[in-house]
Amino acid sequence: MGVQNKAKKPHVLIFPFPGQGHINPMLQFAKRLHSKGVKATLVSTVFLSKSSFFDSSASIDLCTISDGFDEGGFEQADTPDAYLSTFWDVGPKSLAALIKKLCHTAHPVDALVYDTMLPWALDVAKQFGISPAAFFTQSCAVNSVYYHVYKGYLQLPLRGSHVSLPAMPPLHVSELPSFVAIYGLHRASLDVLVDQFSNIDEADWVFFNQFYELEPEMMDWMSKFWNVMAVGPTIPSIYLDKRLENDKDYGMNMFKPNVTTCMSWLSGKPKDSVVYVSFGSVASLGIEQMEEIAWALKDRNGYFLWVVRETEKAKLPHNYIKETSHKGLVVTWCPQLEVLSHESVGCFLTHCGFNSTLEALSLGVPMLALPQWTDQCTNAKYIEDVWRNGTRARPDEKGIVRKETIIRCIMELLMEVGKKGKEIKKNSIKWKNLAKKAVEEGGKSDKNVDEFIAKLI
Repeated sequence: MGVQNKAKKPHVLIFPFPGQGHINPMLQFAKRLHSKGVKATLVSTVFLSKSSFFDSSASIDLCTISDGFDEGGFEQADTPDAYLSTFWDVGPKSLAALIKKLCHTAHPVDALVYDTMLPWALDVAKQFGISPAAFFTQSCAVNSVYYHVYKGYLQLPLRGSHVSLPAMPPLHVSELPSFVAIYGLHRASLDVLVDQFSNIDEADWVFFNQFYELEPEMMDWMSKFWNVMAVGPTIPSIYLDKRLENDKDYGMNMFKPNVTTCMSWLSGKPKDSVVYVSFGSVASLGIEQMEEIAWALKDRNGYFLWVVRETEKAKLPHNYIKETSHKGLVVTWCPQLEVLSHESVGCFLTHCGFNSTLEALSLGVPMLALPQWTDQCTNAKYIEDVWRNGTRARPDEKGIVRKETIIRCIMELLMEVGKKGKEIKKNSIKWKNLAKKAVEEGGKSDKNVDEFIAKLI
């Protein structure tokens, strides 16, 4: 690319929804742009910029806008509905003020890459004649479901037990995103996810945080409507193409990871022997499900590393951490990418959030899917039946996955029983290689990023 030789760099604002799972991929995309000679600025909320652990060495500028809750962010709002309605009221004015301010600097904004959960950002960009690019942080399949709801092709509440949509395998209702499957559950969240499509036809680009080979038929189908580009996986370069200097982690944490504790504990453990367990930054398990996982890990008597956030610790059985310390390590947060890339980790018991799913795909780690809500059941379907790099632990009639099921699935994935684990491991390595190839020089995602930049010059 000849961008570096240009006297004036293009300036791109990157505006994620203020949550860890949205910030991480979009911050990585900003770093990728920066490595190609673009000035990239991350837009965060006032509260998050004060409270998160932001890596100032990331070469990305940070600007702030108000979400209406500058002292406490999401936690300051009485309800999710209250947070969203206030942010939707305050945010557009605050973003417009920021862009206006930047217009009078040496680096006015050329493009706004906005999180699709914030569609009003596109309208603000249009006011200033700035090119808008939509950025989806969930899979094509999941977003296709929301698109069909938006268009009225999928009527809610759903009737029947199965749904057939273009470029997707037939889905049981329970495999759809939970906000669609269980109508009335978190209605405000469903509205936000459906409204992603309210003005997307006006976006100049539509980016997906994945690589083309993951959902080729779906990406081709979506390309009939929009200028769709796969630009991922947007995980730190050291785990993929290694072309970005010092790009070892995401650079922004809402929780402080126990890095030394985790990595010291993992070192020396046999290859593929550790079960890594994490349910991400948001998912909250019921006490009964928590206990079933706890007893499964204990009774199996193998190595495990389990992330239990501080707010979830009270759900563990009494004295559990001490009683399992000879085989297990329980931490409040960990450096997930470092853990997943460690040779001692044999499988990942996951809630199937899309970032965790993409990380495991990119690092070749087989997955044991225990989806909870939102997009996770659809991701679990793809993990088991489309990408075939994991297995799903099925719940009983009470909706609880029992310890016997969890133990059996772990034994399959670690190739202690049956032949299924061997096939899953082979597929996991295949996806790892394809992920790396996509972001290497000349790969599909790399070319798409170059094409975007070329249009800004």
